[in-house]
Amino acid sequence: MLNETASSTDDRPALRSSVRHVPHENNAVRDELRQIVMSVLMIEREIVPADDQTPAPDAQMPAELNGGLLASFEGRLLFDSEQAYDRLDKVLKPLNYLPIFREANGKHVVHILSGRVHPGERGWTVNLFMFIATLISVLILGTLIAVGELELSDPALAAYVGENLLTQIWRGLPYALSVMLIIGAHEFGHYFAARFHKVSVTLPYFIPAPMISLSWTMGAFIQLREPIRNRKALLDIGASGPLMGFLFTIPILIIGLSTSYVGPITPGGALEGNSLVYALAKTLIFGRFLPADGIDVTINQMATAGWFGLLLTGINLLPIGQLDGGHIIYSLLGERARMLYIPVMGVLIILTLRFTEAWLLWVVLLFFFGRIYATPLDMITKLDPRRRLIGLLSIIVFIVTFIPVPIMFTSEGAGGLERQGVLLTLGVVAAANLIRGRLNRPQFRV
Repeated sequence: MLNETASSTDDRPALRSSVRHVPHENNAVRDELRQIVMSVLMIEREIVPADDQTPAPDAQMPAELNGGLLASFEGRLLFDSEQAYDRLDKVLKPLNYLPIFREANGKHVVHILSGRVHPGERGWTVNLFMFIATLISVLILGTLIAVGELELSDPALAAYVGENLLTQIWRGLPYALSVMLIIGAHEFGHYFAARFHKVSVTLPYFIPAPMISLSWTMGAFIQLREPIRNRKALLDIGASGPLMGFLFTIPILIIGLSTSYVGPITPGGALEGNSLVYALAKTLIFGRFLPADGIDVTINQMATAGWFGLLLTGINLLPIGQLDGGHIIYSLLGERARMLYIPVMGVLIILTLRFTEAWLLWVVLLFFFGRIYATPLDMITKLDPRRRLIGLLSIIVFIVTFIPVPIMFTSEGAGGLERQGVLLTLGVVAAANLIRGRLNRPQFRV
């Protein structure tokens, strides 16, 4: 997950000015800025911030940029927008000014702000502490899962492990290492993409959540410590995490399911929900859609970690706010991405009220933070075709990993459990049969 601290509640880059604002009466500063901007922009109109004694500036100037705003210039860029921003930023950086590129009414607008973000050094002690705490948390859950597995084959050993969790905690390594690998791949995908784009970023903060989260962790997040330059960088940083985590999740899930077994559903228990890819994996491995006819796969530690990896990916790719999906959809659609807030919240509320309370926490969090987007400094530069394909791939990954009902309780009856999978069954079984049929052709046998 990305925690974009360089955005504020009104969707502007939170610029920490290190110099006092320059009064707009300072003609020398305005003249200097005009000459600098003219090197990249054919200026058609100039807007100077107004004070209490002068009329308000043109209404088309974004209100969110009024803090530290020195001047705005409207016209047409003389170069490609990405190249123009690089040139202008190199000149303004030594002066501690920051350029903002926007479009308004078919015109290019360049805003100049006083003060830049200057991230200081940040230690890694807190990151290490939270990593160790999260590792211990998931180790304990893994050991508890191991106890459940042992109860089926060796009840006496299961009782012993349950009474000596701390000394037997090593039995939770398959789950713990798998989960930490998935989360780590996700966060370091963000981290290295941010470093590639020269964005200051923290190391991952892992979040332990024993007995609070289904996985005993809330995942992790990194903090971007300065604004993102353009939509290309925003998409790269936003998509790299879930896509990298997904790549690690799939082999862990397949290994886990292949070493799990199918048996009768225990009355009064709970079952993990299906996503498209999870249902497809079970159908391919076990030869039928599950759960069905009162039986389901009893997932072991690695399969549990793989299932959580799918859940984590699906949640992070929700196309809203500060989630990875919010960054991706904003880079694709720009301001139009904000129109998705009400539909996404509506779906989550329906799922919460009609099917499961598992989404209640996310409904509350997104109610407060779902409207906050990471707006790049340069909103003129568009995505290239390759990045649009990456964005489309991310949307597909969201569709196949999202789990509408994460947990189902068998007290509702097996029939009720099977009904929730009816919408998945036709497509999953058809796809699985096609894949299995191709894999069973003689030329593929060794």
